[in-house]
Amino acid sequence: MYVIVAGGGKVGANVTRTLLELGHEVTLIEQRPGRFARLEEELGPVVLRGDATEISTLERAGIARPPDLLLAVTGDDEDNLVISQLGKEGYGVPKAIARVNDPRNQQHFELLGITQTVCATTSILGLVEHEVPEHGLVRLLELQREGLQIVEVQIEKYAPVAGARAGGVSLPKGARLISVFRHGRSELVEPQTVLRPGDQVLAIVSAESAPALRRALLGS
Repeated sequence: MYVIVAGGGKVGANVTRTLLELGHEVTLIEQRPGRFARLEEELGPVVLRGDATEISTLERAGIARPPDLLLAVTGDDEDNLVISQLGKEGYGVPKAIARVNDPRNQQHFELLGITQTVCATTSILGLVEHEVPEHGLVRLLELQREGLQIVEVQIEKYAPVAGARAGGVSLPKGARLISVFRHGRSELVEPQTVLRPGDQVLAIVSAESAPALRRALLGS
């Protein structure tokens, strides 16, 4: 697999090291002279100095091949957006993954068709929410292109569905119960599966139907 990594900060450098160890072909683009010199000394000719938002730099990196994967992981969201768009729209890169530093910029990436993004802030908040869920639903994964979320719900003792069979639970349109985790084991939800207090239930639901799913499983 050939990968172009734009941005030689901690994220880009660590990803490049790991990919090289796995035997992949990588070109790492870094603009800052001092950082470029350190990376070149460590990693050798796989490091290319230049501005990854410039077409000439991307072409020197071999984007016209095109690469199997383009990673835009600089510390600037605007740069990551431009790099991703250049790769996908200009050179037909099959997959571009962009780093989003400020979660408030996430919508801009989505509006411009960059749906595969990584945001450390959002990931950390998700872990916090998992420990202290505020509204009963914990969002584990967002399928942005499909408009769906995979969420986790813990069934409480006085929840309206406690003791009910899954097939008899009235769910909002498009919502599905996937699995139940109890006593250290997971099992797929079948119509005859009985939901019990303490169960951790995985479900898939659209973003707009998530509040209705919470009410269905946990009550008001």
